[in-house]
Amino acid sequence: MAPKFREGDAVVAFSGKWVSWVHTVVAYSAFIGALVTGLSLHYKKIVENEYYVEWFPSVSATIGDRYPERAIFQFFIAMTSGPRFLLVLLWYILTARSNSNLPKVVAGVGVFRTLSCGGWTYVTSTDDHGWHDIFMISYLVATLPWTLGCLALSPNNTKALKYRKLMAGSFFGTLVPLVYFFIQHKIHKVPGAYTIYAFFEWALVLFDVGFDAVTALDFEGFELVVRDLNGSSRGNSKQVADDVLEKEYVHNKSISELEDSPAFRKDKPIGNVFGSGLLWTEALDATADVYNGYVFWSMLTSLGLTVWYFPLWHMGISGYEVMVMCTVSPFLLVNTSMRSLIIRNVRLVHFVSLSGLLAFLVITPEIRLFAVGLGVSMSCLAWSATWYAEGSRVTRLESRILAWSIGLIASTTAKFAFWTNNPIWPIMHAENGGWNKLGLVLAVLAILRSTKVPNYTPGGVDLADRPQTSSSLASLGLAGLLFGMHSLLSDSSTMILWVWEGFPVRGPIAANGVLTIAAMSGGVLLGMFYPELVTSWTSLLLAGVGAFILTNHHNWFGYMGALLLATYLMGIAKPLISSAVLHGPRSFGLGFLVYNVMVLAHVWVVAYAFVPGGPLMREHTDWVMTATVLFLAAGVYALPKAANGSKRRARSTKNTLNRSASYYTYVLLLIQLTVLAISYLRFPTNDYVPYHRDEKVITAGIWTIHFSLDNDMWSSERRARDLIKELEVDVIGLLESDLQRIIMGNRDTTQYLAEDLGMYVDYGPGPNKHTWGAALLSKFPIINSTHHLLPSPVGELAPAIHATLDAYGELVDVVVFHSGQDEDPEDRRLQSEYLARLMRESPRPLILLSYLVVKPGEGNYHTYVGDKSGMKDIDPSDWDRWCEYILYKGIRRSGYARVSRSTITDTELQVGKFIVGQPESSNEQISEGQVPEGLRFPSMFRGQGVRDHRYHVFDEPRYFV
Repeated sequence: MAPKFREGDAVVAFSGKWVSWVHTVVAYSAFIGALVTGLSLHYKKIVENEYYVEWFPSVSATIGDRYPERAIFQFFIAMTSGPRFLLVLLWYILTARSNSNLPKVVAGVGVFRTLSCGGWTYVTSTDDHGWHDIFMISYLVATLPWTLGCLALSPNNTKALKYRKLMAGSFFGTLVPLVYFFIQHKIHKVPGAYTIYAFFEWALVLFDVGFDAVTALDFEGFELVVRDLNGSSRGNSKQVADDVLEKEYVHNKSISELEDSPAFRKDKPIGNVFGSGLLWTEALDATADVYNGYVFWSMLTSLGLTVWYFPLWHMGISGYEVMVMCTVSPFLLVNTSMRSLIIRNVRLVHFVSLSGLLAFLVITPEIRLFAVGLGVSMSCLAWSATWYAEGSRVTRLESRILAWSIGLIASTTAKFAFWTNNPIWPIMHAENGGWNKLGLVLAVLAILRSTKVPNYTPGGVDLADRPQTSSSLASLGLAGLLFGMHSLLSDSSTMILWVWEGFPVRGPIAANGVLTIAAMSGGVLLGMFYPELVTSWTSLLLAGVGAFILTNHHNWFGYMGALLLATYLMGIAKPLISSAVLHGPRSFGLGFLVYNVMVLAHVWVVAYAFVPGGPLMREHTDWVMTATVLFLAAGVYALPKAANGSKRRARSTKNTLNRSASYYTYVLLLIQLTVLAISYLRFPTNDYVPYHRDEKVITAGIWTIHFSLDNDMWSSERRARDLIKELEVDVIGLLESDLQRIIMGNRDTTQYLAEDLGMYVDYGPGPNKHTWGAALLSKFPIINSTHHLLPSPVGELAPAIHATLDAYGELVDVVVFHSGQDEDPEDRRLQSEYLARLMRESPRPLILLSYLVVKPGEGNYHTYVGDKSGMKDIDPSDWDRWCEYILYKGIRRSGYARVSRSTITDTELQVGKFIVGQPESSNEQISEGQVPEGLRFPSMFRGQGVRDHRYHVFDEPRYFV
């Protein structure tokens, strides 16, 4: 933007650096002024929090709702706005280039960030908590692109760049201990943690303002001049004239000269990407391709889920499992005529694949499965055909692979936002949170946009470029990639639950899924900009180390291995798929076939009691993980060696590739900003209260949720949530709750229930423990919890959680337990003895929420109930039980009810009421009229109840003296 010089008197002239200095001083004054005032007038109030009295206040406590701190802060922030907008304008003028849109984007982010700052400053949480959070999240999210954009656009000023990197590094580096001490305070309730958190929060303010203060070094070359063009300042004009603001750049070299100098040019891959121009049509193409990738992963992840419904209800192999083989459709590409037909009509194939999205309209589960199978089959075929057709066009091929990879990240992000459900899955609809119709419309538009490129050819590559290694090795590499991405990365919390060990929390929680997605995005960027790094044997070795750590360790250390493996899997995608293209179309069909075998092995390790040859794979997740890494190694070995011709071709497409990569980088950045906002919103508040705290009641329940698929193959967590909430359950054990496998959609119902109901959650033994799952949700803080795998020499593993709760200031133990099946009597005998010993040794009041597989008064019942365990049956007169039981000791039982399941699952919900601090009572029953209101069960479930939920068996609750 060249300055325009006009004649006139210079009324005011000053250096541009004073804009930065004024902004810095006034911004710091806002925070420091509020802090000094708060410490002077309201010290005790601003250092208090919900757990302890600390000795130093946080930023939010200081600038909150108290007068005059709030007024002082708002006054100085208002003064900051003028210099702030001017600072953003000067930065845009300094960095604007005719061949790049990045300066415009950064300037837009700067303006948005300034406006959002005004939002959370003048709309406090007391005024409107929702809007305050929206403005605050927007400001924090916008800080990332503003910081990175300013770093990418920094002029050739060594001193300024040094301080800018220092401030940015300090800001982002402070986030790690900030989050750590916040978790120590919020979850672990560690005294003093909030004070340390407060210091890091104040440091963020210093670094945030300091980052923008560095612009003073860049603006020294600017002079702002106000010229009087009409002589108004001399009194010669009778009208008010507008001042014209001129900017003069006083460096010896112009911006264009600096840009062309060797010192200013960026010859690195990332610099080339951000230096390229941006065309909105190409950006729209990239977005459409990514959405197509999202649709592919959405359908693929729904296939196992819809197949699983049938063996789940048949309690064994149903025959419908054969549908998992629909992914081998790329074998059709082996035939030359068929391949040519498919590639020429790839748009049509994509449209046919949308049957997988339309499946939500089908009520009958069998037909819905077939619709999903058709969609997945056509989607695998369409993507394989597209990759092969682009084999001779390196840039377009790599763009398609990037879109497919980022599509997985988009799918994982959608599941992160929707509590591990994908909103366009065929088990979703409007009533249970689905966005199926919107997803379908966007898919149609994306296909129309993504497949608009004319003149598709049969594809392939020149014979001279074909590698000499076996195509089977390339297929193994593709299979390992597909399986690794699907089994570990299709949900952000899968690997978190692998390393989960219970309370106190010593590792990541579900809200930390943002780290998984960040690692995935980092892997894509590594593969995009540094392919020679991810294809090295060293990187493969590091991935193997990560897989070993994830499989054999827990908590944060185990999760570090998970992040390492996630980064590698996403980074190696582009080389392995490109290699499969070069090895011929057979690679895709064989790759998907081997992937299917891996999926079955992945199921066999836990379903060994129900499948032929199952005991061979029993509990051997380590074998499956080893095979995955070995398959990846086979793929790396099969990677083509770069020939001279290939090198020349790569150089000729370098500029185009860089421009294409820039769009996918922006898409990744947008996804990361979205994930940060989601993580902020999903972080647990840990301020939960029980329903009847005045009566000191614990309402405890046990429910087998049947993997959160109802009788009609719909996701059931919202219906389950409604029943749990209406029954006012404070503590509930959930069985058959481990959904973190491919066949179950890599889901976790407990996340939604815990966050929506406001409960602490222990997810139970992870998917690498080879159980069907047991989880505990509690309105009371979980002080400690231990996971147990009970003796199971023959049948399936029996999981248990032994937790200690802080219930109204007293410690109460709760055990959630799922025993083995009726077919394995020795297993059940050993498990009953193990559990009886565990319960007997507890010195505290204890409630057992269990699935025992025994008739009242027979067999192992006497091990669970009686002197061996010290436990009592909640209702010894209830003879009509087989699976679910509630037992107790050392606490008063006041009520018991059995509530029908409707079509949510195959098992009722049993609920008991207990009064903390009172001794055990007799089995004498009393009428509801003799029971205080706060100890009664809800009346809405009497008679016909609601939504087919009612008190059954006895037709009413039972109460005890």
